[in-house]
Amino acid sequence: MGRYLFTRAWQSVITLVLASLVVFIGVRQLPGDPALAMAGEEATPEQLAAVRADLGLDQPLFTQYLTFVGNMFRGNFGESTRTGTPVTELVATTLPVTLWLAAYAILVAVVVGIVFGVIAERFRGRWPEWFANGFALIGLSVPNFWLGILAILYLAVTLGWFPASGYVDVLSDPLRGIYYLTLPAVILGTGLAAVIMRQTRASMMETMTTDYVRTARAKGLGRGRVLVRYGLRNSLIVVITIVGLQLGGLISGAVVTERIFALPGFGKLTLDAVFTRDYPVIQAVVLIITVGYILINLAVDILYSVVNPKIRVGGAN
Repeated sequence: MGRYLFTRAWQSVITLVLASLVVFIGVRQLPGDPALAMAGEEATPEQLAAVRADLGLDQPLFTQYLTFVGNMFRGNFGESTRTGTPVTELVATTLPVTLWLAAYAILVAVVVGIVFGVIAERFRGRWPEWFANGFALIGLSVPNFWLGILAILYLAVTLGWFPASGYVDVLSDPLRGIYYLTLPAVILGTGLAAVIMRQTRASMMETMTTDYVRTARAKGLGRGRVLVRYGLRNSLIVVITIVGLQLGGLISGAVVTERIFALPGFGKLTLDAVFTRDYPVIQAVVLIITVGYILINLAVDILYSVVNPKIRVGGAN
């Protein structure tokens, strides 16, 4: 395990450096001039030159990159060209909102997906399976923004069960914070829940036809006990893989969900930065997401061996 973690650590550092290079070059290929956006349309050439010098944009690209990498490893992402606020402060304010939303959405997706997957396999060929398949079809085919609009219209405005918009800090007021995040989390997690449901059902159907399951049934174990003890445990590996792979889609979906429900999260910060050509914020956002992917992939590999002790990370036996 220690050797594997060491190998993954230096691989992650290389990945992060390459990602920083791609981000640095890609951001500077965006159309528009951040100095012009910051100084205004009426700015004189002298004022634009002063802004570029202040931002370091008058330096050679290689010098800009070295400065960027050095600041990145020190945790200094500069200041927003749009507001002048330190980027770390903006990230510290908005990232927890998206993390709470994503964690809540994953919890909803995993619970609903596994329950519906078990029901679909347990009642194969009967109406509960048709209901679960119908849910999966809706979750996969209907876009999140449309579900969000319908949820606001009927569940928030018409019935008044949930707030239509707004955010309350979960740490300062847990119950009220969770209440405000419930509707956005359900909408965001619907698509992922549908994927988990279909994969859980398929995995459990395959497991239930294996020889060791037939042996367990022959020894007198009931179908329900075998389903939970063998089928569900094996399907958890599939669930872990799906959650790890779909997390990127979940974060991108959070951009739309946060916009619909007016949540002050990472998605809103990202959109505002792209629209205003805010280089420091865009670079910080992409790098933070890259680090998140690296850590998630590592966590998924480790969880494999936790769920199924026969699997060892790093290919060990």
